[in-house]
Amino acid sequence: MKPRHAPPLNALRAFETAARCLSFQKAAAQLFVTPAAVSHQVKRLEDHLGTTLFERGHRTVTLTPEGAALAASLSGIFGMLDLALDRASSAATAELRVSTLESFAAKWLAPRLHRFHARHPDIQVRIVTSDQLADVGRDGVDIAVRYGPGTGSGGDADPLMDAPVFPVCAPGTVRMDGRPLASPADLAHVTLIHDQSAEGRPGVPDWAAWLAFAGVSTERADVGPVYPSIYLAQEAAIHGHGVALGVGPLVEDDLRQGRLIRPFQAQLPNAYAFWTIRPAAGRKEEATDAFHRWLEVESGASQTLRRFSTAVP
Repeated sequence: MKPRHAPPLNALRAFETAARCLSFQKAAAQLFVTPAAVSHQVKRLEDHLGTTLFERGHRTVTLTPEGAALAASLSGIFGMLDLALDRASSAATAELRVSTLESFAAKWLAPRLHRFHARHPDIQVRIVTSDQLADVGRDGVDIAVRYGPGTGSGGDADPLMDAPVFPVCAPGTVRMDGRPLASPADLAHVTLIHDQSAEGRPGVPDWAAWLAFAGVSTERADVGPVYPSIYLAQEAAIHGHGVALGVGPLVEDDLRQGRLIRPFQAQLPNAYAFWTIRPAAGRKEEATDAFHRWLEVESGASQTLRRFSTAVP
């Protein structure tokens, strides 16, 4: 076999980013280059390998089988490379790569992270958002927080917080006829905001489950706008666009700050919870353990789960 020179690192990086985003434009934004530059680098790699990595459509790209296989390998390689370079760049500051959902990062972690920095100024936390199953060994992250049934690959999963579900809305939200919300039955006269977190996930409450639990009609349980994430559904509720189903830890700060209220106290238990995933035994580091201990302290101080009754009003 004829020897093959290693492909240019820039071409590999451009391809891996484009494969992860499934968009040359989004990849260009992450790499701070133009979409044309990403396309050029991907074509350069395809020419080097002698195979097609993307099927290009009108404003869309999809991975070929060869491209998907290469992307799966490169994702872990670049994650580990980034982690190695980050750790080598500064002996004085430990960088901790934390992978979590965008909703959790924005609604629970960000309002509290300054307290970790105050206690551990020598640890620089880098947040990486993803809703994929975490593999801390392959993905090049030190610790992950996920919303799920408690399974994770490549590490040890520990329970962090339960995630009860209950309605939330902006203060002053009223029925379509202008009357205030007085009972769960009034939800038949407001916009119900949905998110995709419960779709295809047995035991994760949706509007039909909550309305049935509250003893009212489920006829309109599927009516209303659907958002791709809990975070966006919650933001829609904050802006007064209707009533959403809040997930306990993710609405706690908005309830405390008065951006959201609970019109009714009934809440449903959730088969999904928040979990931390760390590397398997023997690969844990001091910074990872410090962050994990801090997460446990912060989750233990959470008031959302203790403040409210589960009784139907």
